[in-house]
Amino acid sequence: MNMKESETLELKKSTSELKEAVISICAMLNKHQKGEVIFGVGKDGTVLGQHIGEETLRDISKAISDHIEPKIYPEVKAEIIDLKNCIRVSFEGHEQPYFAYGRAYIRVADEDKQLSVKELENMILRKSATKWDSKTSGSSIDEIDEGTLKEFIQKANHSGRIKFKYTNKRDVLEKLNLLKDSKLVNAARLLFSKKDPVEVQAAVFAGTGKTTFLDIKQFKGNIFQLLKLSEAYIKEHINWRAKLVERTRQEIPEIPIRAITEALVNSFGHRDYQAPESNKIAIYKDRIDIWNPGDFPQGYTPDDFIKKDLPSILRNPTIANMLYLSADIEKWGSGLRRIKEACDTESVQVKLEVLNYGFSVMFDRDKKLIATGKTVEKTREKSSEKSSEKSSEKTLMLIKENPSITADEIAKTLKLTRRAIEKNIAKLKKKGLLERIGPDKGGHWEIVRGKD
Repeated sequence: MNMKESETLELKKSTSELKEAVISICAMLNKHQKGEVIFGVGKDGTVLGQHIGEETLRDISKAISDHIEPKIYPEVKAEIIDLKNCIRVSFEGHEQPYFAYGRAYIRVADEDKQLSVKELENMILRKSATKWDSKTSGSSIDEIDEGTLKEFIQKANHSGRIKFKYTNKRDVLEKLNLLKDSKLVNAARLLFSKKDPVEVQAAVFAGTGKTTFLDIKQFKGNIFQLLKLSEAYIKEHINWRAKLVERTRQEIPEIPIRAITEALVNSFGHRDYQAPESNKIAIYKDRIDIWNPGDFPQGYTPDDFIKKDLPSILRNPTIANMLYLSADIEKWGSGLRRIKEACDTESVQVKLEVLNYGFSVMFDRDKKLIATGKTVEKTREKSSEKSSEKSSEKTLMLIKENPSITADEIAKTLKLTRRAIEKNIAKLKKKGLLERIGPDKGGHWEIVRGKD
């Protein structure tokens, strides 16, 4: 049998290396939450065999029990490998950080590295943050935006990932395990609240730095609302090229929309919601940067999740589960790989960068389109124009209900950009259907009588 050490397998020639084996177990638990140690096999994979006395298995179990905290309960058994007696220790645990002989270790390739004080502190903070989204928020069911919740149930039904239909807010939230003692858990508030629990800062810059900006926005809402607004904002400000396919004109974005969507979902799904910073979207002349606050999983790099079949390490497991049910996440742990695959297909360069505090997905923009200026109308603008009649009607209905409503509030309610709403309003004014009395804030709208 040909064996080779890895991040989840340690080979020991005998139980004379029992202390080192216990440290390896600790390191693998902190990195992968599971692993194996085999006694009786050399580092090079040569099967040497191991003497197994009456107390050998018990001594191994006792050493693990006495010297690893929190305690784990491994399976220790004798096994014949290449006709020689060996011992296989299989273990699993999900209570990181683990300590061996009073110190914490982490697995890096086939070596055990002692965690620094800062790394250990980050691991403890991540453990706390991972559970935060399932803790009670103190908010009541009244805070839930019913429209967002209904739309979520429809998407989850369509994806086939839940079978029950929408009844009322309480029943649905209870079935989704988003209520504790009649209070919303943090995930429910972030996903469905109508009190703007999350913020995104978005800006378009004139050059490759932050010296001069052409547009700046601050979006507030729940996660599902902000996913739509953020995607619409990027679509509106990227370049598109025209392509004729069988006499049909197609608009092709300089960056695959699938990659943008995945990056945004990843940004909201994995951010640290206890951090004071907002999610950020920065559109430069040469690149687009989608950033979220929060540390990347300790001991991993983005390439690990692209090239290896690793389990997803979730900072916000409840939020991630809801995004999975609605099919915003296709498969846990596959987001970075899907971004890379979508960009590779269209020959777009993407950089996944772990920063001192936060994670960035950076897309290079099409240099040919930027250099020549040969772009077509933005798809978002065109679709807004095509649906202007419908959105105008909805805008007038909102104004009838609340003459003091602002353009930003209309845009948020209709899930359109402010730019699209301003164009609609300008057309309504031009047609003599609408007048504005006073400033955007503090004034009010007036619908011209006799018109609709």
